[in-house]
Amino acid sequence: MAARKPPDAEQARTRALRLLARREHSARELQHKLAVRGVEQAQAAAVVGELAQAGWQSDARYVGSLVRSRVAQGYGPLRIESELIAAGVAEPLAREALAGAGADWAQLAEDLRRRKFGALPAAAAQWQKQYRHLAARGFEARHIYRALKSEAPPEEQDP
Repeated sequence: MAARKPPDAEQARTRALRLLARREHSARELQHKLAVRGVEQAQAAAVVGELAQAGWQSDARYVGSLVRSRVAQGYGPLRIESELIAAGVAEPLAREALAGAGADWAQLAEDLRRRKFGALPAAAAQWQKQYRHLAARGFEARHIYRALKSEAPPEEQDP
């Protein structure tokens, strides 16, 4: 069986536009997807650069879209920032987007805790379970403590 020849520049551009038509992608993510589809790395980088200059691909738009989506899904800032950085977004852009999201992270953590568990934890085991769940969703400790109606960890509270 004959090996397929790599896609030319126009085919690579068409593939990239099809991917972008479905949802926003970071530049690195789009380059990776093109490479998986047989486009050479240098050509993929050139196509993505061209699309970014034309306004078809934008890391800022990708970040805004992902932040809005993940906040609506109940994820915290640590998880969202980690996902953005893994997608190849610059840390300052990720942090700026999270700061500008206007989300009340403590309130989101509290709402998530209420939906998932209902009542506040009555025993240490319940407290730990709820804490672990919120931490796994990417909320900071200060947001989790507030959601659990505690200003400090249980071991630091006065009896």
